[in-house]
Amino acid sequence: MSEDVEQPPIAAYLAINGALDAIAFYERAFGATLLTHKMADDGRRVLHAALEIFGTMVMLSDEFPEYGSDVKAPPTVGGTTITLHVGFDDPKRVDVAMEKAAKAGCTVTIPAMDAFWGMRYGRLKDPFGHAWAFGAPLPGS
Repeated sequence: MSEDVEQPPIAAYLAINGALDAIAFYERAFGATLLTHKMADDGRRVLHAALEIFGTMVMLSDEFPEYGSDVKAPPTVGGTTITLHVGFDDPKRVDVAMEKAAKAGCTVTIPAMDAFWGMRYGRLKDPFGHAWAFGAPLPGS
């Protein structure tokens, strides 16, 4: 894995309890590709990882409170403050992505539906507490 991964101008960076497990989960649930990762000196936690998920980079690490980091994983703070939104061109892809993620272990929080704002839309929560949404414009919208 190359340490010379080109970073996009803006990318999500997730704090996760159990980042190694999360990497494996995102590979199964979302077809993620691990681009690079570095383990912490303790050999248990991920200091940094970059994955390609649905064509964009998502970075993540375990929590590191001993370094003064105030970035916390959703279970530590009792929820999440963001939703990672994945946009598709084809509404059918929303259903396919939702079904695959649910089978892998995500909890569906809003089943895929034709939303009043003109999108096929659905939301779920991954086992690590992060919210994901999938949307695609409906024909004629």
